[in-house]
Amino acid sequence: MKKALLVIDMQNDYLYEKRKKIFAYDTKALVGAVNELVRKYKAEGSDVIYIRHIIQNLPTNRLLFGYSIAGTEGAELYGGLEVLSDFCFDKLFGDALTNKELLQTVKDKGYEELHLCGLDEYGCVTSTALGAVKRGLTPKIVRSGTATVFPAKKAAKGKKKLEEAGVAYI
Repeated sequence: MKKALLVIDMQNDYLYEKRKKIFAYDTKALVGAVNELVRKYKAEGSDVIYIRHIIQNLPTNRLLFGYSIAGTEGAELYGGLEVLSDFCFDKLFGDALTNKELLQTVKDKGYEELHLCGLDEYGCVTSTALGAVKRGLTPKIVRSGTATVFPAKKAAKGKKKLEEAGVAYI
């Protein structure tokens, strides 16, 4: 079965020590788990695709968001992340598959499954999984390689949407 591992939003602004307090991920544990997945999928002959969430570098966006701003150190892939592939795509929206180049690569490569890991489990990971379903693709979320900062109530809504769409966890 042809599959790819999508490593979503593992960027400095969410993981390094200078991040905003709202991004309270356990960097060491998450990065260790994702790196383990990257090595495993690569060793199995699967493609590993890195996704970066990029927000346009405009004064209003710098004030409103202040993270993932295009051209900043914070928008780059986290330094502790093992990058074992040249596949790296930027996205402007939660659903990574809104990037036409990424979507075309997925189609051209003929992946039967997209395995998703990274950040945030109930943010961009969920959006990408639901976007994959809409496009007739089969996404699976790798539980060990995701984390969330969403409160339980909001996470429950995300879980419900994933269940209704038939997205499995592995």
